Amino acid sequence: MLLSYGLANESIFRYVMAMSRINICGAELDCDWLGPPPTEAPTLVFLHEGLGSIALWKEVPQRLVEETSCGVLVYSRQGYGHSSPLSGPRPVDYMHREAQRILPPLLNHFAVRRPVFIGHSDGASIALIFAGCFPEIPIGLVLEAPHVFVEDITITGIEEVRTTYRTTDLSKKLSRYHDDADAVFWAWNDIWLDPAFRSWNIEEYLPSIPCPVLQIQGRDDQYATYAQLDAIASGVTGRVETILLDDCAHGPHHEQPLATIEAISAFVTRLAVRSSCREVS
Repeated sequence: MLLSYGLANESIFRYVMAMSRINICGAELDCDWLGPPPTEAPTLVFLHEGLGSIALWKEVPQRLVEETSCGVLVYSRQGYGHSSPLSGPRPVDYMHREAQRILPPLLNHFAVRRPVFIGHSDGASIALIFAGCFPEIPIGLVLEAPHVFVEDITITGIEEVRTTYRTTDLSKKLSRYHDDADAVFWAWNDIWLDPAFRSWNIEEYLPSIPCPVLQIQGRDDQYATYAQLDAIASGVTGRVETILLDDCAHGPHHEQPLATIEAISAFVTRLAVRSSCREVS
């Protein structure tokens, strides 16, 4: 059930679909809705990282509702958070499947017509694939620590985190955000370290992307070099803004939340203004 409520003197109503579960392609996905409905404002659609979930976005979705007046749709993909578990190992094209098979019916379910995708790592790659396949739909992309191909530094970093997972309490920490932390970790780690994954590459989708792009990366990103950002900037046809954050590795909204939220808010606000002008004209 869609609920709405407002506080005195607030110009924005907050619509909440608290941890609603919807069935998409046979999987039960946990979803949250914050802010105005899609008939009143653009929608920010959050796509989490390879070990992420709704909860791991922390306060970012609510902060962006408050600062942009946009609606927010955030969900946990199958196998993550409290969504349905995976039925088997992840295939090499798991991000393609999410973008091409899951996102279209998910957006239709919530009647989202003007999304701005906010993707982190795997989620950024999913956003790029979707935008390349359905270029008329997104009005903008926010890409945190994006990947468009596999680098040696990526493999080295994922090999190192495998050792960390086996020798530290990382499993216990992840279990706060997932029903089955081990399944989440190994599904992600195993496919990225599979030799067949070394040829994974989504650069072919970039020339079909006409919408504005904001890409954010930490200068100390342990999983990627600036070559990822250069490929996106030279590959898409839309305008690209790039922000490099000091004292930041692979998680900009975790490690530099204020700078990340400020950058996304400014970008989204400009998008919303342009979108409104186009509709009026």
